[in-house]
Amino acid sequence: MAVLVVGATGATGRLLVAELLQRGQPVKAVVRSPEKLPAALRSHAALSVVQASLLDLNRAELTSLVSDCSAIASCLGHNLTLRGIFGSPRRLVAETLRRLCGAVRTTHPPVPIRLVLMNTVGVRNRDLPEPLSLGQRLAIGLIRLLLPPHADNEAAADYLRGAIGQQDGALSWVVVRPDSLINDEKVSEYEVWPSPTRSAIFNPGKTSRIHVAHFMADLITNDVIWQRWQGQMPVIYNKGIS
Repeated sequence: MAVLVVGATGATGRLLVAELLQRGQPVKAVVRSPEKLPAALRSHAALSVVQASLLDLNRAELTSLVSDCSAIASCLGHNLTLRGIFGSPRRLVAETLRRLCGAVRTTHPPVPIRLVLMNTVGVRNRDLPEPLSLGQRLAIGLIRLLLPPHADNEAAADYLRGAIGQQDGALSWVVVRPDSLINDEKVSEYEVWPSPTRSAIFNPGKTSRIHVAHFMADLITNDVIWQRWQGQMPVIYNKGIS
C-alpha cells in the first residue's frame, strides 16, 4: 500500500515525499509538472509519479488513484502570485479534499485511511476553546475577505470536522497547523500543541517546513503518534516557541 501525496512539488510537499521514502514508504505523487520534483526523487524506485490535475479527474479515475493507498497527505496550497491568490480555483484545497474523500468512501477500505492535511495556524479548531482577541478577530475577518486562500483553508478544515467527523468508517484525519513557515536543512527539536500558544497575527511563531514534513510522516507511519492526534488540529512550532 502506498501513501498518496498531493501538492508534492511544493516546498513542503517535496520534503514530505523525501521523508516518506527515507522511511521505506512507497509513495504515489500526483503532480501537474513532474519536472518540478527533484531528480533524486523522480528516480527513486519507490516513487510513482502520476501527472494529473486532481480537479480534472473523474470519479472512476479518482477511485483508481486511491484504491491502493493506506494514507493520503495533502500539502496543497495556492501559489503566492496574483493569479494563484485571486484566480480559479478559489477552493483548490477544499474541493480536492472533498473529491478525494468521496473516492476513498467508494472503495470501502477495511480500515480507515489516514488523511493528513497541512493547513495553517490562522485557521481555528472550532471543536476547542481557542479564544481570539477583538483585534485578531477583525484581522482574520479582513484576511478572509481579501485573501481567498484563507477561506479555502478554513473550508477544508471544516469539511473534515463536519462532513467526515470523528466516526467515519472510511477515513480518519489530522489537520496540521504550522505557523510562519521558514526553511531549514535539517530536522531539529520542535513542539506540537493542541492549540496555538501565541497570536498568529500579532505574535507569530516560526515553523520549519522540514519539521512539518517530519511530523506529517510521523502521523502516517507511527501508530502511537497517530492515536495521539487523530481527529485533532495540532499546531507545530520550532522548539522554544511557546
